[in-house]
Amino acid sequence: MAQKESSPMADALKLVGGGIVGAGLALLLAPQPGKKTRKDIVRYAKTVGGKTNEAVYEFAESIEDFVDTVGTKAAGILHNGQELTQEAKKELLSAIEKGQEKLEKQKSRLVHMIG
Repeated sequence: MAQKESSPMADALKLVGGGIVGAGLALLLAPQPGKKTRKDIVRYAKTVGGKTNEAVYEFAESIEDFVDTVGTKAAGILHNGQELTQEAKKELLSAIEKGQEKLEKQKSRLVHMIG
């Protein structure tokens, strides 16, 4: 039987979603007045929503920078009609590694934010 591999982003979104559902249930089941509980849920949702939007925006920006960098390097190589020399390969790999480092930093930041 084949297993589907899940991406880190999908895992992070599942974790965030589970955390939100769990927090909402905890607030609903807590022994306090309903009006206060509803206010707490709204406040918590706004806080999490703001943090999530910020993290997603920064993650998307990192991906965009990564794609731009790799695209620029590849276009430069093709435009000049050069053969992919050893130095050009090193530059391209370096650009990819920098992009991966940025993505890993954003992933770590997102994981840290959601606990």
